[in-house]
Amino acid sequence: MAGHSYGITSDPLTQFSVVFSAIIHDMDHPGVPNTQLVKENTRSAQIFKKSVAEQNSVELAWGLLMGREYEALRSCIYHTEDDLIRFRQLVVNTVMATDIVDKELQALRKARWEAAFADTQVNDANQTNDDRKATIVIEHLIQASDVVHTMQHWHIYRSWNEKFFMECYAAYKSGRADSDPSENWYKGEIGFFDFYVIPLAKKLENCGVFGVSSHEYLSYAQSNRDEWVREGQRLVKEYLAICEEMIKDQ
Repeated sequence: MAGHSYGITSDPLTQFSVVFSAIIHDMDHPGVPNTQLVKENTRSAQIFKKSVAEQNSVELAWGLLMGREYEALRSCIYHTEDDLIRFRQLVVNTVMATDIVDKELQALRKARWEAAFADTQVNDANQTNDDRKATIVIEHLIQASDVVHTMQHWHIYRSWNEKFFMECYAAYKSGRADSDPSENWYKGEIGFFDFYVIPLAKKLENCGVFGVSSHEYLSYAQSNRDEWVREGQRLVKEYLAICEEMIKDQ
């Protein structure tokens, strides 16, 4: 694995930054997408304009981390002003990578991946290219962590898929979404697997950062996609029935 980590495994600050970002990236998430926050002109939307929920999570988490009660923790994370600046930059960049809806950001990431991992550059030992690869790998690691349920056992995927449906349905019933998610959930999940999850798993396998485990994630993603094709329509009906029953009990 070390040969495919592009310096990440030998840099504790980078490693911690990725873990920290994975923990805080959905902090204070409102249960609706950025487009809805902009539409509602929420306070966070007024402040951040772009990647609203992601930037809000960073600012809230950073504010807590800088508090007096976490002074000892901060002393373990960094010792110099330069390390602090680098830690902040790593966290911001990593959390921003979880905004997968922004087409402009997605296009930039795709272009960076193709430039760094083109076949002609796979064996390039140039330090600049390794640094670029490390940045891109980190972006894909956090994106994988954001949808990791899709690359695990079917029962884990199903459980978290149901929870996400309930969150989206609650937003719809409260007037914070324009359409009933049950109408397109089945087809939407197939598209999500085909155009995001499986390509992401293939990139993780291609860059080699997880070693032989990368194929396992891809295999689970493909298996869950096939199982969803078979069972998804029935499950959506079950999700909807559970949501309606919960609403009646309120």
